[in-house]
Amino acid sequence: MIARVLPILVALGLLIAGSTLGAQNRPLPDQESFLIETRKHLQTDSTLQGSYVYVETRRELKLDKGGGTREESVKVVESYPGLPGQERWERLIAEDGRPVPPEELTRQDRERQQKANEIVQRLARDSSKELARQERELQKVRRERDEAMRDIYDVFEIRMIGRERVEEHDTIAFLLTPRRDAKPKTRAGEEMRHFSVRAWVSENDHELVKLEAEGIDDLKSGLGVLARLHKGARLSFLRRKVNGEVWLPAVVSYNGSARVGLLFTLRRSGTSEFSGYRKYSVDTLEGFRRPK
Repeated sequence: MIARVLPILVALGLLIAGSTLGAQNRPLPDQESFLIETRKHLQTDSTLQGSYVYVETRRELKLDKGGGTREESVKVVESYPGLPGQERWERLIAEDGRPVPPEELTRQDRERQQKANEIVQRLARDSSKELARQERELQKVRRERDEAMRDIYDVFEIRMIGRERVEEHDTIAFLLTPRRDAKPKTRAGEEMRHFSVRAWVSENDHELVKLEAEGIDDLKSGLGVLARLHKGARLSFLRRKVNGEVWLPAVVSYNGSARVGLLFTLRRSGTSEFSGYRKYSVDTLEGFRRPK
């Protein structure tokens, strides 16, 4: 459940340390005008990442009741733009410090090629029908994204709290507090109500730089069985400017526990680090080296 909540907080953060003495003394910008300008830059990170290939390193810790580590796993994947109408393709290249064997990489590539061939065949049989299906899926994703974005403004009371320096960038800090009387229209909006959020937005670019969220009460969710993310779960999100042109995810981390059904409690902590962003092209497929 913890991992599933991360995309919600990413979308949430798209709404929108010590700085120098001179920066602190400058008057803060007008909040309404600043947020209006920020809203013009709103795009989900999945949209921004759509034209990039990157490497994602995922570390997950299974914790005991005292917060100690019981088990650790590390996976490294290459992430490629998805085929039309599909999510991104992830190619596992290393696990727990060991490179994936060449024959396994070949198997992954073969499966990917098979899916691509299936799409080509569908287009050959009835291109208009396949293109219409892809367009419907795209419009559905856009509607859900836009509705969730609107819910951010309905769910949260937003307050500008100061100017801070984050990774060499001047940012404006915001506190987002859920309104008790909020009536969100989407499932994502309903889940937002369970988090208090701090967000740091680049003063020059009006882009999200950093986000921190904390669960203020338990969050129930159905995952085949009833699950409950416990109060106190923490999530953070850091973005960096890539090639001087676009802000993209750099580090996502989480820590918390969730009760699954009536039998057991999951305690997890983890991070995802994103690196090696490259514009996607046919030649990009050959551009990565397997990790040492």
